[in-house]
Amino acid sequence: MSSAAREILGLGLGILGWVGVILACGLPMWQVSAFADGHIVVAQTTWEGLWMNCVVQSTGQMQCKVYDSILALDPEVQAGRALTVLVALLGLVALMVTVVGAQCTTCVRAGKAKSWIVMAGGVLYILCGVLVLIPVCWFANIIISGFYDPNVPKSRKREMGAALYIGWAATALLLLGGSLICCSCSCSGDGENAFPVKYSASTRRPASNGEYDKKNYV
Repeated sequence: MSSAAREILGLGLGILGWVGVILACGLPMWQVSAFADGHIVVAQTTWEGLWMNCVVQSTGQMQCKVYDSILALDPEVQAGRALTVLVALLGLVALMVTVVGAQCTTCVRAGKAKSWIVMAGGVLYILCGVLVLIPVCWFANIIISGFYDPNVPKSRKREMGAALYIGWAATALLLLGGSLICCSCSCSGDGENAFPVKYSASTRRPASNGEYDKKNYV
C-alpha cells in the first residue's frame, strides 16, 4: 500500500472516530439502570448521560431532563463533558491540519514542511483517542465497581450504556487512523512517489526523404 493510500485510509478512520466521539458525547446512554432482579417486571428504564438523564416507560414514552447545575454534578460527569468537547474541537483541528498537509492537496508545496504538517495531524488524532479513552474507562470502572458492591442497593445499580461502547470504538478508530497517518508520513520520504507521473516518449518517424520532419524539433 502506497503512502498516499495509507494517508487517505487513516484520514477516513480518523473522521469516523471523530464522528463517533461527537455521537457518544450527545447520547444520554452512558449508564443505564440494571435489571438485577430478573423476576421483577420493571416499568421504566433510566438513562444517564453527560448532559441529561432520561426515563423510558414500558409504554415507549420517554422523558428527558437536562442537568440543572454543573457544579453539582459528579466529578466523572464534569470530566467527561470537558474531555469529550475538547476532543470534538481537537478532532476538527486535526482534520484541517491533515487535509492541508495531505499529499493529494496542493495547499503546501511538497517537502519536509508538508510531511511535518501531516505528522502533526496524525499526532492530534492519536491524542484525541487517548483523551476520549479517559472518561469512558472512568465511567466503566465506576459502573462495574458499583454493580458488584453489596452496599449499593439494587435500585441504584447501573450497567454500561451504548455510549461507552461507541466511545471505545471511536478510540480505536482515532488511534488506528492517527497511526496510519504518521506511518504514511514516515514512509513518504524513502524516495517513493505517492502519485507517479507517467511520461510517454515521443515517436519520431523519418520522412519519405530519409530525414526527420522539422516539426518534431519545434
